[in-house]
Amino acid sequence: MKLQLDLQLFSGEKTEKATPKKRNDARKKGQVVKSTEISGASILLFTFLILMTFSDFYKVRIVRLFTDIFMNRLSMEVNSENVMALMMRYGIEVMLLLAPVLIVAYLVALLVNYMQVGFLLVGEGLKPKLEKLDPIKGFKNIFSLNSLVEFSKTVFKMTIIGYMVYSTLISYKADIAGLSHFSLDAILHFAASITLNLGVKISVALMVLAIFDYIYKKYDNEKKLRMSKQDIKDEYKKMEGDPLIKGKIRERQRRMAMQRMMQEVPNADVIITNPTHFAVALKYEGSEMEAPQIIAKGQDYVALRIKEIAKEHGVITMENKPLARALFQRAEIGDAIPADLFQAVAEVLAYVYKLKGRTK
Repeated sequence: MKLQLDLQLFSGEKTEKATPKKRNDARKKGQVVKSTEISGASILLFTFLILMTFSDFYKVRIVRLFTDIFMNRLSMEVNSENVMALMMRYGIEVMLLLAPVLIVAYLVALLVNYMQVGFLLVGEGLKPKLEKLDPIKGFKNIFSLNSLVEFSKTVFKMTIIGYMVYSTLISYKADIAGLSHFSLDAILHFAASITLNLGVKISVALMVLAIFDYIYKKYDNEKKLRMSKQDIKDEYKKMEGDPLIKGKIRERQRRMAMQRMMQEVPNADVIITNPTHFAVALKYEGSEMEAPQIIAKGQDYVALRIKEIAKEHGVITMENKPLARALFQRAEIGDAIPADLFQAVAEVLAYVYKLKGRTK
């Protein structure tokens, strides 16, 4: 089992699902699951539904428009003012006819795209890419698996649409043959009815195909996002940071903290030592502190360096093995001394203050 995992890691085979970070990065680049077939089928379906819903509205508007043309405008005097007024009026009429369809198509397009990818603004596709001008790569894309799938989808859609048109017209064969006996109004009504009926059928069929297209796009996108075990390890390293760099940063932080600590040693009142293994620097300001504080501490080499700095600056060093060990183990730099050590530290500070008084 371990050998198999090692072989997968070495080969770089992309067998793992994409991590959340990989998915988020892909989304920022615009690599999301989106089917244009769903948008097109939805717009087509709702357009025909709007035409069916507002059929009376369109009938009244269109009849009124043609009635005005043939009854009132054929004998109109042609001049710039009349023509401009006529174009303005007919322009408004045409916009009123198109408005329901355009508004619904726009809203459906927004809603369907939002349901697929959510709110997403990406400028990655606007960046110029010179590799797109590569004729060899373009030739390969023409004969790629994706191009074959898209071509197959187009042929299948045209076949479905052709079959539905043929079957619908065949079912109305008798009615179409007898149209010569109908009035013009009946013929137009029949043509509109069969057109809307056929449009809804085709839209529903395209919607079903679009759902399968979305499933395929989702599968293809998941396949493209797959990662190898090495990719996951590299991503984890980037997120957590290179161990060598992190080690160097920690080492530099330790050196800086050590330097700051050593700078505080000259301000200490006393250095309590072990005498060789531990050194703890204490400071007490009665007006500012409730208890003495540890401003520096160290072990072995650091303890030796603390004692050297204390000696250079005339800070008193006292040997007290149990107290030095207890302070080193039970308190950190900047902490007040533990309460049970107050008495011992107070005795040391009293002795130190007494010695300082003698030296003065």
